[in-house]
Amino acid sequence: MFKIKIDPEQCIGCGLCVNDCLTHDIELRDGNVIPLRQNCFKCGHCIAICPQNAVSLEDGDMSEIKDYKEESFTINPEIFLNVVKFRRSVRHYQDKEVEQEKIEKIIEAGRYTETASNRQGVSYIVVQKEIPKLRELAKKQLKTLIDSGYNSAGLNLDEGDFLFRYAPVLILTVSNSKVDAGLAASNMELMAVTQELGAFFIGFFVRIANKDPEIRELLEMKPDDQIITCMAVGYPKVKYYRTVPRKKAQVRWK
Repeated sequence: MFKIKIDPEQCIGCGLCVNDCLTHDIELRDGNVIPLRQNCFKCGHCIAICPQNAVSLEDGDMSEIKDYKEESFTINPEIFLNVVKFRRSVRHYQDKEVEQEKIEKIIEAGRYTETASNRQGVSYIVVQKEIPKLRELAKKQLKTLIDSGYNSAGLNLDEGDFLFRYAPVLILTVSNSKVDAGLAASNMELMAVTQELGAFFIGFFVRIANKDPEIRELLEMKPDDQIITCMAVGYPKVKYYRTVPRKKAQVRWK
């Protein structure tokens, strides 16, 4: 269990951490900050808000902490919006491996995404060498779907790798929360884009993978594991030159 620690030599008793604690698990007594350690869910706000760097987590990796610097922690809003607008679901990939460090950065973008009550209950499966085997298992299940009359997307099983599109990497988010995993996956895709990679999400695979025992065994999934998203990642084989139109936002201002 994580435990909040306050360095009495650094703490000035300003009370900022007390006021910002969602669970009211820190108190200010006679100018001293006291962690109660009763309702804390380790969100880390007390660490982030302390101007004296007096707060730490006893069992947390404090080496990950970075001090805020405006030049390296802010993004121009117009540039960020352009990144979002220019993002494409890429389905044509070069025959080129994705570097390990780029995959790890994508995972980091997911790991640092917010989760409800700071559960941090999203895990990840990276598939590379087992893609051919996974493709065959998925193809078998999709054939069953098509034979049963379900083929709203017009799938053609003879269309080469119609499912993964020959992407060299698949990254799966696994969680009991669709919201937590979905938020993580969105940040992960944007991280892929910033590294000149392309990505797209494969809903058909998620639908069949959670129910197929062979796929679950191949991925070494636990009984309660649920795949929420499957993202293909690779270097694009195509080049896009502009953004595309979207429907106008339907907004109610109250």
